[in-house]
Amino acid sequence: MLNQQRSLSEIPKMSGASQAERAVLEEEFNWLLKEEVHAVLKQLQDILKEASRRFSMPTPGLESQLKQENYILGSSAMDQVKGVLTLQGEALTQADINLKSAKSNQVMHFIFREEKQWKLQQIQDARNHVNQALHLLSSRDDSYHFKTGSEVNKLMDAVMLQLTRARNRLTTPASMTLPELATSDLMKMFSPPMPGDMMVNFYINLSKLCLTVYHIHVMQPNTTKNFRPSGSSVLHNPGAMFELNNAKFEVSHVHKVECVVPWLNDTLVFFTISLQLCQQLKDKIAVFSSFWNYRPF
Repeated sequence: MLNQQRSLSEIPKMSGASQAERAVLEEEFNWLLKEEVHAVLKQLQDILKEASRRFSMPTPGLESQLKQENYILGSSAMDQVKGVLTLQGEALTQADINLKSAKSNQVMHFIFREEKQWKLQQIQDARNHVNQALHLLSSRDDSYHFKTGSEVNKLMDAVMLQLTRARNRLTTPASMTLPELATSDLMKMFSPPMPGDMMVNFYINLSKLCLTVYHIHVMQPNTTKNFRPSGSSVLHNPGAMFELNNAKFEVSHVHKVECVVPWLNDTLVFFTISLQLCQQLKDKIAVFSSFWNYRPF
């Protein structure tokens, strides 16, 4: 049994290590490359397979196997926006929304047209990055022998890059301009059609599924002298302006509602644990490397 009792953090202090000590360290480092690296890779694969399973896509013809989950949206702002969203994997398969008109205070009811569903690109991209990380890990099976610490670091860096990208897709919604929102295919999803003075957007933020509703109005000619078009943003505030089809518009009211999606929270936890495992392995390699690189005067 190798001597595993010595703390790895002590290794750099052993500048006067004897040849015997060096031999033991070399043996421990070889054990790390041969055994511990593969144990960590297996652990990472198990965790990321769980993450991938959360994102799982339905098999063609077996769509019903992928669970449909309903999430209730509610707004505390005098219930301006209420509704139920149905999520199946990366797709919003139904949205049943009640919106209160800013002008008339009348409640309007919208649902997705029967043949329509809205793909959430953030979930799709995050899933693809997780699967890419799994592909990298599976390319080094148990029979593969890592020869150097830098080879392990290179693999860990590649896996960490995919996991960071996956996490960033869920934590950082895409910015959009108001004209992009106004002309989005999402505006064609609803029955009855969304009125011209309303715009909506769906996106993921961390473990939450968010719906933002914008009420807009045409700017009067005498006010357009102060027209300043807004740039790209995740959330536009009242007063934001934009131009579309030679007309100038201003956002009058904004309502944001959200609901927690528990399995998205699970995946974010899996990403954090996996990134920590990768970094811990890199730290162990670094401790050994600092010893090998030591050169006495």
